Amino acid sequence: MKSKASAPGKVILFGEHFVVHGASAILCAIDRRVAVSAETVPQGTVSIKSGMGEFSGSPEAGLAEVDFPLRPLFYLAKRLAEKHGRRGGVSVSVESRIPPGAGLGSSSACCVAGAAAISALFERPNRDEVLKLAIEAERTIHQDSSGADCTVCTYGGIMKYSKGDGFARIGSGAGFRLVVANSNVEHSTGAMVSKVGQFKEKNGEEFSRLCSAENGLVERALPLIEKNDLAGLGKCMAENQELLEAIGVSNERLEGMVRIANEASFGGKITGAGGGGCVLALTDHANVQSTVSRFGQKNIECFSTEIDFGGLDTF
Repeated sequence: MKSKASAPGKVILFGEHFVVHGASAILCAIDRRVAVSAETVPQGTVSIKSGMGEFSGSPEAGLAEVDFPLRPLFYLAKRLAEKHGRRGGVSVSVESRIPPGAGLGSSSACCVAGAAAISALFERPNRDEVLKLAIEAERTIHQDSSGADCTVCTYGGIMKYSKGDGFARIGSGAGFRLVVANSNVEHSTGAMVSKVGQFKEKNGEEFSRLCSAENGLVERALPLIEKNDLAGLGKCMAENQELLEAIGVSNERLEGMVRIANEASFGGKITGAGGGGCVLALTDHANVQSTVSRFGQKNIECFSTEIDFGGLDTF
């Protein structure tokens, strides 16, 4: 028995870090995908192959024994095999077009595609069931995950999210193009989240003001997305970058990249945890190639992408 599924990566248009502390965020899926293939095998092992390496082990092993970046896939194979009384093993392979560790949702997309592909070996799950499994799997590496990334990777499109209100789909965005520029600076999401927590502890009143400003930006951005007002949306993104700089998650390298984005496109900002990772530039079809060229002139690795409205695909 064989099965395959793919899921898109994501970017955060507004709200990274602040969403952890109660503000709203806007996320969108992008048309770079992770594909996961799964197959039942007679050998009683779970084997995983990807560009990050290979792993093979007994499904009887505990998660603490699995020192491998794709631990969530081991979790899914073990959990689903046990649920369905599978005595043999499961072989899983991963193909990704999303740079790992860049804040573009590669791990979440892998969890979603993995949950769908491995589930399909035993049953035909719906998207809601896949999402629940994917969030469980993601929490084997990110214990406090809100599930926001997995949700947008499952359903695609553009979504607003907050801890209090959950998810709401946002219409339009069809005219968007995004240029994603990679700083290739290593960073730790956990370390950046901790840094923001320390900033909040020392500057409570200022942080509260910044959270309110973020919420205001999100509310201003929503109708701009629906109207495809890229000029107005780009200005909001530039303002969001200022808020991220205020809480200390930016640096000289990222700010130089944001300046290029602001000069070449409608506006730019960090996407993800900061400290490294990627910068977004908002474009349309008319200026996407010139924006790519501007980054290329500075030897900055980048690619153009569109919003993925399809989400999870199984085949």
